Amino acid sequence: MSIVADRERLLQKHNLEWIQRDLKATEMVTVCRPNLGKIRSGYFILGGLIPYNLAEEVLSGEHISDVIQNVWPEPTAYSPPGESEINYFRWGSKEDMYGSEPLVIDRQFSKMKEDYLEISEEFRLFHSLYHDKETNTYIKIDDAGNETTIATVKSDEVRIRLKEIRQFLAIKEMCLSMLFEFNEYSEYSLEELGLSEFEQGDFKRKGTMCWTYNRWDIPVRNFQSISRLRGRKLIKPLSKSKSSFGDFAEKPKYAEFIVDVDDNGDEVYHTCDPYKLKTISGENPDAPWDFTPVHFRKQVLDKYYNETKYTVKDSRVSCGLWGMKIDNHHLDKVCVFLKELGCLPYTEQLHWRAYNIPPEGGVSETFYRRMVKGERASSDQPDHLFKQSYEQLQKACNECLDWQLLKPLSSEDEYRLQRLRVPVNNEQCHFDDLVQDLQTILIESINVKELKGLLPTAERANLKGKRSIEILGEVLSFYSNEDVDRRISFLQKLQVLRSKGSGHRKGSDYQKIANYFGVDSLGQREAFVEILKQALDTIDFLTFVVCSGKLSDKSDEVE
Repeated sequence: MSIVADRERLLQKHNLEWIQRDLKATEMVTVCRPNLGKIRSGYFILGGLIPYNLAEEVLSGEHISDVIQNVWPEPTAYSPPGESEINYFRWGSKEDMYGSEPLVIDRQFSKMKEDYLEISEEFRLFHSLYHDKETNTYIKIDDAGNETTIATVKSDEVRIRLKEIRQFLAIKEMCLSMLFEFNEYSEYSLEELGLSEFEQGDFKRKGTMCWTYNRWDIPVRNFQSISRLRGRKLIKPLSKSKSSFGDFAEKPKYAEFIVDVDDNGDEVYHTCDPYKLKTISGENPDAPWDFTPVHFRKQVLDKYYNETKYTVKDSRVSCGLWGMKIDNHHLDKVCVFLKELGCLPYTEQLHWRAYNIPPEGGVSETFYRRMVKGERASSDQPDHLFKQSYEQLQKACNECLDWQLLKPLSSEDEYRLQRLRVPVNNEQCHFDDLVQDLQTILIESINVKELKGLLPTAERANLKGKRSIEILGEVLSFYSNEDVDRRISFLQKLQVLRSKGSGHRKGSDYQKIANYFGVDSLGQREAFVEILKQALDTIDFLTFVVCSGKLSDKSDEVE
């Protein structure tokens, strides 16, 4: 480097500004950067917890560590100097006597096993953090199922988000003390750099930080001079009321939704707070009923179909941490009881509010019979019925064949069944995606290997060069199943629709097959409804064949 650049580095203004900077609540803070034996590499940071009442004392000059070493050693029991009684020290030092404790622990195993850094177990449990072992990150999952990275652990650095640190400190009534040391080296002497020796730097303090700065000539290896910035920075806790812990947590929030339209056509809003709704017991008589249906555009469900952490089923949407009954038996809207919305996390309430529409019409007949009359009622929606029939086929195969006629979807393809539904509009891209999903579920999953095994050796020779749909047809026809041709024809046309559509650039061939399925005359949404009905018929047919015992009975006779 140049003399000018080295001079700036040794002055350490950049390092001082960096350690002094104001930290945002969402910032990942380096709480540990250990000395890994690379003595000339420069930067060390060691964070630990100290009682709040020691804050002023540790900011005095005498408490700036002479050497930044490893993070606390193992527990021990010994008799401190001048004492006869043997005491147990959880962190292996008399610092225990002052209530200090580590936030990061350096695990060492005498070189018999690899050393590693780990975050305090109490901190992990306090925030209920999930440890992703592959990336060595710690993740917080909120009530809505959203994931946030709170900490990352590497061999040379541990970083934790400031907000969670300060929440933890609030309940512990402690501060985070961060000892730091920055060493900068130069190949030039101080004289060449235009600097004087500064061996006994003055102790300085600013707010919750104190430090000393020194520089001197020390010829070591290729270096002629060094400067050292050493000090301590304290991070104070949040107030307990802001810790979001236990009874200090903020009170639940509730959004308002359109529950009616007045005589002037203006929308009437009301909170979904369950404690402010009219109930059958007579509470809040002037409020809307807790079972008031609230209406939403059907696009509100797209988010839940497209993310695997959510599940959308007949009359229900859920995540691991919450679930809600819904009326999803309409083609163009979703209805939810007002009190159900109040059970959602607030962020989810805001999502639903964005799709809220004035009420028009009532709930579906299926939902009414189930939720009001308490009757059993089957869904009439083809996507619901298809998924139910798909599960029945899998169950039938397990019971009758011990193998699946349609191979289970891989973990990478499970989303295709999850998001399969009637599209909410006539967008071509949505239609293409759904056709691809259906093709993967019905055609790409055909268990060719097991199907071939159902035919005698002589018949298998005829399968050479044939594709999965044709092989399925040959096996079903061999066992004299009626109405095979109609279902096989549907699968073949579905394959063409996919290959000429999303599989390739669209042209005249695509128009022919699209016309066959009524895309131009019905539109993409209604056309896919009809496709789903044929797919449902095919699944039910396969289930009937499996349950009939024809495949299992004849398979024992195959050579």
